[in-house]
Amino acid sequence: MNIDVHAHCIPESFRAWMEAEGNPLGIDLVPTERGTAVRIDGRVTTQPLRDDLTDFDRRIAELDRMELDHQVLSGWIDLTAYELPPDAGSRYARVQNEALAGEAAKAPDRFSAIGTVPLQDPTGAVTELDHAMRTLGMKGVELATTVDGRFIDEAGLDDFWAAAQDLGAFIVLHPMRPLEGIDLKRYFMENMIARPAESTIALAGLIFSGVFERFPKLKVCVVHGGGFAPYQIGRMDAGYHQKPNLAAKHIAKPPSDYLRQIYVDTVVHNHAALRYVVELLGDDRVMLGTDYPFEMGSLDPVDFVRGAAFPDHVTRSILGDTASGLLGL
Repeated sequence: MNIDVHAHCIPESFRAWMEAEGNPLGIDLVPTERGTAVRIDGRVTTQPLRDDLTDFDRRIAELDRMELDHQVLSGWIDLTAYELPPDAGSRYARVQNEALAGEAAKAPDRFSAIGTVPLQDPTGAVTELDHAMRTLGMKGVELATTVDGRFIDEAGLDDFWAAAQDLGAFIVLHPMRPLEGIDLKRYFMENMIARPAESTIALAGLIFSGVFERFPKLKVCVVHGGGFAPYQIGRMDAGYHQKPNLAAKHIAKPPSDYLRQIYVDTVVHNHAALRYVVELLGDDRVMLGTDYPFEMGSLDPVDFVRGAAFPDHVTRSILGDTASGLLGL
């Protein structure tokens, strides 16, 4: 079974809810020159909403075209809305999760779903994680790399990590508004460079702050092949050994040991890079991803993995065996 662990969705029911009922919570749909966008708490306006994030029939057709048997739906990261106050954030996450679970339930053989949680309120995040998994049957959650301007390791989330570990939650770590404050619009670097850089910083923060040491059974998948971390892990290890007063304050092992606890997806666009990350982490730590429906994703993912010319058992592991076992599919 070929399983896509990295794909985005805005259910029609959630879009309708935002338009009809979002305003009291701080969610407004606003017209722009390029289409309808979402303004969050009067402070942040997203890129325009894309119809292909919502179109269910088109998604099914694309699954068939890409030779995908199953897809794990997650929300559009721009709609994470960590800017909302705690009560509003919890209500917003609950509605979005119910919509995502409902979307997956339309074709349960083809879809599972992971939810969102209000990380701006760690206590509320634990409550919503529990509801998403125990009540809605979701597989886990998607988290953004930053929480209202703070990188995720600085957000005081140990209670959330403990709950996620206890529940066996599958966590997708995804960049949001990457490297905010740095103008990288030239040459499309805001996407090509800033997104994997943002993931690298967030992952390094989790490693060096000791999250993976305190919670060794967390199931964290870092999208876009883990950012730049796998390719510069030697430099992180060097910092750990050469500057232990800074880099080894919260961890007892080199960063490369904790890196091998994470999962990554296959959205790396280069066969040599894919072969390297499989060699570094193991084929049981690399899973197929598309970043559907975005153009910078991997929209012929099965052919891409096959093109790396792995042994058959490695190809099967990447295409679906690892995800199937991890997610209980």
